[in-house]
Amino acid sequence: MDPIGTITPQKDSTLTLLREARRRGISLYHFTLNDIEIRDGRAYGRGAPLEVTDDDGDWFRLDAARDMPLGDLDFLFMRKDPPFNAEYIFATYVLQRAQDEGALVVNDPQALRDVNEKVFIAWFPELAPPTIVTRSMDSIRAFLSAHGRIVVKPLDMMGGHSIFALDEADKNLAVILETITAGETRYAMAQRHLPEIVDGDRRVLLIDGRPMSPALNRVPRTDDNRGNLMAGARAEVCDLTPRDVQICERVGAELAVRGVAFAGLDIIGDYLTEVNITSPTGIREIQKLAGVDAAALLFDSLLERVGRSVS
Repeated sequence: MDPIGTITPQKDSTLTLLREARRRGISLYHFTLNDIEIRDGRAYGRGAPLEVTDDDGDWFRLDAARDMPLGDLDFLFMRKDPPFNAEYIFATYVLQRAQDEGALVVNDPQALRDVNEKVFIAWFPELAPPTIVTRSMDSIRAFLSAHGRIVVKPLDMMGGHSIFALDEADKNLAVILETITAGETRYAMAQRHLPEIVDGDRRVLLIDGRPMSPALNRVPRTDDNRGNLMAGARAEVCDLTPRDVQICERVGAELAVRGVAFAGLDIIGDYLTEVNITSPTGIREIQKLAGVDAAALLFDSLLERVGRSVS
């Protein structure tokens, strides 16, 4: 994960997972990307024994790190936040060797490489809004002309960073497209703008491909288009709609086949907009607002998979 001292404990889903592991008597070790490596074909890490508390003002203790084969761990959670860059991908190769050597990696390293949070909706075009992934500014302009209002975003970021809602009259159109594509050297995504965003962007958590209810609905501020809590959206919970269930059944089945134990689908109106498997969030908010404990449900599933008691 990112250094545990840098997180926001009041809302961090990784900390919630760590606290649930502690409750079950699981020994914890903390790694950053600097701490994992491959030596002569085997995955190793310098893991710092970790204790977590329920105090959001003083939430952890780290002991001196020690060298260990990563394959000896029962579970190895990849909870490094995006950007999803080359370094992230390189880290998944270390995790792949750890999994080959016996650790259950959450989520599967191959899936982390293949299931890009933005692009993976291309595997489900019938569930998604009209979408284009391109480096071409002319292609985005043509897409804008066809749909009147669009949203453009990078493929490797999170939390609403660098997301723009555009129409043809926007005088900043050229500079935004230059920025989002880095002068046509970087792929970006454009989607038809969904006016239903004013009612919220729903995050549905999936455990082993099965949806959890309720969903977390993130309602944008009146002066913002982004349904992201990091961008100031308001959190509430809501029941799954029949369309949500349909989307989850279709996408969840594919994720389960790919070894994705924990995922978060983003749904606006009737449309799937993102598939989050790198570091899904929303656990803390759902637990606080609805009393449903996704961390406990996830560990029930994982412990059953490795043949441990789920108590």
